[in-house]
Parts: sequence; structure tokens; C-alpha cells
Amino acid sequence: MAKKVAKQIKLQIEGGKATPAPPVGTALGPAGINTGDFCSKFNEQTKDKMGDILPVEVTVYEDRTFSFVIKTPPAGFLIMKYAKVKSGSKQGSKESVGTLTQDQLKEIATIKLPDLNANSVEAAMKIIAGTAKNMGITVEDK
Repeated sequence: MAKKVAKQIKLQIEGGKATPAPPVGTALGPAGINTGDFCSKFNEQTKDKMGDILPVEVTVYEDRTFSFVIKTPPAGFLIMKYAKVKSGSKQGSKESVGTLTQDQLKEIATIKLPDLNANSVEAAMKIIAGTAKNMGITVEDK
């Protein structure tokens, strides 16, 4: 028999650096989860992604057990990482704060493909290019 789901919690945690302190502890503690156990399992699974922000969906069951799914880093985070900028433009596409090459765009699209509503890398590249444009990051033409 399947376990009954009590709660679903969504968090964004830096890979390999989850601690029982806030914000992880304050989000998971009231759900009755052993935060130390969650942190050790999360850190073990994400030790190769140190420094990346990773969205995680935690499913809490009625017997206080849990499971979690780690998603790919947010598109905005990857765009800023590859463009080597600290933040996007405050004026959106009106002001350019960095550039991405087509190769970098393809790499980001390949990473994000499992979480995007796209069937091909080319379609994912268009989605990422639109996000980059809205952040004030210029995508170089071929």
C-alpha cells in the first residue's frame, strides 16, 4: 500500500551546503522531519554540485518519513553563472549587463531540458534566450 502524503515542501538550497539551521530547519521542522537526516542525504546527493542553487521538492508522508526530488538549477542562476554577472539588469531588456555565446546557451538549455516544457534542445534554447533577454543578457548570433 502506498504511503499517504501529508505535505509537499519546495525549497531552494545551495548544493552540498544544507544545514538544519534556517531556512531548511524552519521549513522542514514543523512538518516533523528529522532535519539532520534530510541535510545529510541532500548533501550526499549534491556534493558534486557545490555552489549551485538547487530547487528541491520534499514530500512528507503521514508517518513522518520523507522523500525528495532534486531539480536542475534555475535558468536565471545558470544564465548569470555563464555570463559571469552578479545580477540581471534592473531595466530588463533595455539595458545589457552581459553576453552569452550560442555554445553557452546550448549548454544551459541541455542542463535545463528535463525541467522545461520543450521537446528539443533548440526549443529549450529559445526559452533560455528569452529569459536571458529579459535579464538584460545579450545572446550572440551565430
